[in-house]
Amino acid sequence: MKALRGVALALLLLALPARADEAREVRIAQQFGIAYLPLIVIKEQHLLERFAGAAGLPELTVNWWQFSSATGMNDALLSGNLDFASGGIAPLITLWARTLRGLKVRALATLGSIPNDLNTNRAALKALGDFTAQDRIALPAVGVSVQAIMLQMATEQAFGAGQYGRLDPLTVSMSHPDGAAALLSGRLEVTAHFTSPPFQQQELEDPRIHRVLSSYDVLGGPHTFNTVWCTTKFHDDNPRVAGAMLAALDQAMAFISSDPAAAAALYLASEKPNLSADFVRGLIAAPENHYTTVPENSMKFAAFQHRVGLIKELPARWQDLFFPELHDRPGS
Repeated sequence: MKALRGVALALLLLALPARADEAREVRIAQQFGIAYLPLIVIKEQHLLERFAGAAGLPELTVNWWQFSSATGMNDALLSGNLDFASGGIAPLITLWARTLRGLKVRALATLGSIPNDLNTNRAALKALGDFTAQDRIALPAVGVSVQAIMLQMATEQAFGAGQYGRLDPLTVSMSHPDGAAALLSGRLEVTAHFTSPPFQQQELEDPRIHRVLSSYDVLGGPHTFNTVWCTTKFHDDNPRVAGAMLAALDQAMAFISSDPAAAAALYLASEKPNLSADFVRGLIAAPENHYTTVPENSMKFAAFQHRVGLIKELPARWQDLFFPELHDRPGS
């Protein structure tokens, strides 16, 4: 079905109105981890160039950047130095609210639904109520990353209404690789890490480390982790590029679902982590991962962020957060 959708989108691209001034160079940013595998597949298989060529843009140049969090990425996007950014659903919602009356940032699609784990190297930490002032929780960006918002949601569930910020003083900003290294070392002040694949699985291979909670528990089921977003101006000025990007994402999802081993090989070639092919294939093929461009449980993030004052305006429905190309698909 996903492969057929990619073919259908490619055909639709040919029917889009041609614009002589469409971009001939596209700048895309991603972060670290298997959650960005769809973008890695697009990069390694040159899918965006292929779909853009089919749409009448045969010489599209694609430049790839890598950031440790969405903060610097968004700065680059808002300053006009980046075209497509990617990151957690919560930072997207924050940026959507901030730019409603300006650049009007929206998501083009999601990068799938993947659980995030809060791991610890302290045996005494079995639940959030066990954390003390001496503990430190590493996550990509204090207060704004999707893991920071997940932690606030979990904290309120554990301690009661209005207590969402109770553990915020324990959080420290670290990239996923640095956070994993700190937790595994056991020598630094970091005693917990809220992270994503493959870092959470690498950590759990160490017998000193155990999981405190999963984000799927917090959200009550599978939820969108990351999305790809851009400004409305870029989207509207470049309809064939935007359509080609969505078609490439659909094709990448179909490829990952149908051949996890080949997808693992692309990830290893691109990121060059110190991981075995079997280990990575197992992570990709895990049944809890949903490789889809359609959002799941995104409105739960939006409702929480609005209720605690992180955003001033609440989207009426999930479609408000995404460009129209996705609106007829079954999301939440």
